[in-house]
Amino acid sequence: MSDVDRPGGVRGTGPLLLGVRHHGPGSARAVRAALEETRPEAVLVEGPPEANDLIPLAVHEDMRPPVALLAHAVDEPGRSAFWPLAGFSPEWVAIRWALEHGVPARFIDLPAAHSLARSEVEEAEGGPEGRETADGERAAGAGAGVRTDPLGALAEAAGYDDAERWWEDVVEHRGVGEEGEALAPFTALEEAMTALREEDGSGGHDRDPVREAYMRLQIRAAQREFEGGVAVVCGAWHVPALRRRTTVTADRALLKGLPKVRADMTWVPWTNRRLSRFSGYGAGIISPGWYGHLFGAVDRPVERWMTKVAGLLRAEDRMVSSAHVIEAVRLADALAAMRGRPLPGLGETTDAVRAVMCEGSDVPLALVHDRLVVGDVLGEVPAAAPAVPLQRDLTRTQRRLRLKPEAAERELELDLRKGTDGERSRLLHRLRLLAVNWGEPVASYGSTGTFREAWRLRWEPELSVRVAEAGIWGTTVRAAATARAEADAEAAQGLADVTGLAERCLLAELPDALPTVMRILADRAALDSDVGHLAQALPALVRSLRYGDVRGTGSGALAKVAAGLAERILVGLPSACAGLDADAADEMRGHLDAVHGAVGLLGDAPAPGHGDLRARWASVLRTLATRDTVPGVIRGRSIRLLLDDGELAHDEAARQMGLVLSSPGTAPADAAAWIEGFVGGGSGGGLLLVHDERLRGLVDAWLTGVPAEAFTDVLPLLRRTFSAYESGARRTLGELVRRGPGAPGGPATAGCGAPGFAAGLDTARADAVLPVVRLLLGLDEDRAAARGGEGGGDARAGLVDAAR
Repeated sequence: MSDVDRPGGVRGTGPLLLGVRHHGPGSARAVRAALEETRPEAVLVEGPPEANDLIPLAVHEDMRPPVALLAHAVDEPGRSAFWPLAGFSPEWVAIRWALEHGVPARFIDLPAAHSLARSEVEEAEGGPEGRETADGERAAGAGAGVRTDPLGALAEAAGYDDAERWWEDVVEHRGVGEEGEALAPFTALEEAMTALREEDGSGGHDRDPVREAYMRLQIRAAQREFEGGVAVVCGAWHVPALRRRTTVTADRALLKGLPKVRADMTWVPWTNRRLSRFSGYGAGIISPGWYGHLFGAVDRPVERWMTKVAGLLRAEDRMVSSAHVIEAVRLADALAAMRGRPLPGLGETTDAVRAVMCEGSDVPLALVHDRLVVGDVLGEVPAAAPAVPLQRDLTRTQRRLRLKPEAAERELELDLRKGTDGERSRLLHRLRLLAVNWGEPVASYGSTGTFREAWRLRWEPELSVRVAEAGIWGTTVRAAATARAEADAEAAQGLADVTGLAERCLLAELPDALPTVMRILADRAALDSDVGHLAQALPALVRSLRYGDVRGTGSGALAKVAAGLAERILVGLPSACAGLDADAADEMRGHLDAVHGAVGLLGDAPAPGHGDLRARWASVLRTLATRDTVPGVIRGRSIRLLLDDGELAHDEAARQMGLVLSSPGTAPADAAAWIEGFVGGGSGGGLLLVHDERLRGLVDAWLTGVPAEAFTDVLPLLRRTFSAYESGARRTLGELVRRGPGAPGGPATAGCGAPGFAAGLDTARADAVLPVVRLLLGLDEDRAAARGGEGGGDARAGLVDAAR
């Protein structure tokens, strides 16, 4: 009989095999009790042996679980795998016990060098992806197939339809037992797993025999080294295989010829969300926060849990008293008794919280689940842990800018006029260039100015892999982002891609990358004759010109390229808009709007040759508005843009609309397209029709005169146009059309037949909103008066000037 084949003892009887559930607090308590009782000379743990040198960091004062061992291929950092550990993971408890008692601890699973290489082979062959279920392989990301769920099978055999509930009843609600009984739960679990494996073999996955052969070899070597006995902490699924009689020759034969890559290993922070099954980590648990509470509660776990829930709900301004806590505990106990459970589990406590503290609502209950049952805990690793130089630079920068990575999602408002906020913005933009999407830009609630930015931040463990991947570009965030931007510019397919990259370089303040990007941009712009491509590229360039003023970055080269693009668009747009079909016309309308906004900004840019740009653009719009070969949607949009800019009087706009809608030669579909271009596309057309009776009357008269046989053809286009209006504008339009021009029911003013609308501006009512406008613009009374003088009209002019 081989050494591994002997029954589980400690001294002289073979290895002590402690089969556990990964991330199981009951297993963790049992492991601690078993180690205290048996006192082995060495502790062997399921995990990659490359991490043996990292084990001492587990007791470092700055190490706070959840954490994970991260392995990645040196030549391909994106090929990686994680081995997560929580404070209640049995493996973590075993490692900590060994270090605290001066006992050697080692990892004995198949090396990551083989696991990463095998996942590469399986991926190339279209093999399995993902990870295994509970009690199987724990590495997240190295590839696995569908396999038997041991806990599910045991729960079903015991008459349970929920594996989690079965595990809670037989393990989590069970104490460590009397003295001398610490090994009893492991014996029972081993017997159950042995029966399962006799029926299912490897459970449908051919990697287990290889891993188990390697573990058996490591156990034999440790037994020869430590005669006083070794303890092995591994997934319960593997225990029968580690106990099985095998020969060294047979085990080595299974390992012969395994592919191998160079791999690096380190500790990285992990999160409770990534321990959860809902995160996609197959060997996870559904309630890491709840399990952490069970492991940490010294007594009365249900009472302590209800107190946590009450504290959370009170912090969210919900009325929860001590009486609620008492009643919730009583209800949980009663539910456990009715359901035949030894103690209330997560199901009973959740039902009690819903009924007593949440008044039957699932809305606050979802908050409890998110914050407590799962939790937003982010672990920490010491600075002494190995890391690529880029990660170290990022960590230093985060500390300097007081920008701590957190698992919980939060929003960050930045004022770019402040030094620290400006650096934070540049860091986040540089990381996005490196595909490390820690922050996502969102709309700012406080201001739409260029000196404001808002970000939504959330650190995910996978970002550590992205940082390792980005390490090939440089040793600092700035250097890496610069090199990546230059490479992306060279590989960019379209002109718009390069202009977007130039914008991102300015946002990230990468002056060393701009010359390369601008050279490629100028080359692409000179060769690209497609007006659509030029129109797509111009807005990003013009936005970049605005960033130069706020961020203090040079943008002279961008201004020259932008002016050249604008010139070519002005020349080529009329011919590019001729003869387009409906889809192409709709796309070109989007380009028209984008160029219009860009010209408005570019006209204010401090670059020579832009002085008459707006006037020339207005001339191009007039050309588009009057050419019969241009689709109706573009002609209508051109008129609208001229009207909005004050380049066209209302009477002239109404005349142009009348010519289109009243001409017998205009097809109904073309007229409907013209209307969509003029008042559609979410451009405030609804309010324009509400306040301009003449335009509204023209549309109404045309619509009522559309022949019945053509009405069904134009109806979808009209429905799309008017459905984009806000509900208030649609409701007001319907009421005004129902009343008719000059109808009674509201005050009518000379020159305007629509009820409720005056012909001119009511200056008294306009002046009443000036204080609110000053507040929105951040202006005090003295500044507003200095800009605009004392009178209401001057004050309004001053506010307009301030807004510009």
